[in-house]
Amino acid sequence: MTHLLEKETPFIFYTECIDAFNTLKKKLTQAPILVVPDWNLSFELMCDASDYAIGVVLGQRKSKHFQPIHYASKTMTEAQIHYTTTEKEMLTVVYAFEKFWPYIVLSKSIVYTDHSALKYLLNKQDTKPRLLRWVLLLQEFDITILDKKGSENLAADHLSRLENPYYDVLENKDINENFPLETLGSLT
Repeated sequence: MTHLLEKETPFIFYTECIDAFNTLKKKLTQAPILVVPDWNLSFELMCDASDYAIGVVLGQRKSKHFQPIHYASKTMTEAQIHYTTTEKEMLTVVYAFEKFWPYIVLSKSIVYTDHSALKYLLNKQDTKPRLLRWVLLLQEFDITILDKKGSENLAADHLSRLENPYYDVLENKDINENFPLETLGSLT
């Protein structure tokens, strides 16, 4: 179909065009690309950080298949680029919980990351102040952190590696390290 983009090419609607259109229509209407959340199921977050960006996917597992609800990514600030790998991965988890707070505030969440140190970090009390502050923020939630190879975490991995064509045009917004209603225990 790309040959139709050439100059002075007449558009003749061949059967291949009809077949391609019907296939595209079928693919876009059959399997949902994004699904509506089921509030009775736990939420899953797939998180990944690269050298300059972070990517997260919020979804749920329905009948053994992960179905995405929301995608998000963000380029890091100049200061965040210099964080250690552990700090970048933890920043990604904090960003995910900040971004998807309305979904996961009162439900169980499973976080998948390719950085295994994060699951031990939640129980560690002697660490850098920044990491400790993030750990305290995450303790407000019912979360489980699990390992997932980068090759199995394709969507988040891809989002964290997207280049930002507007890097110099748009202002970089810092991630808010404070969650709304930090005292979630007061909710009844």
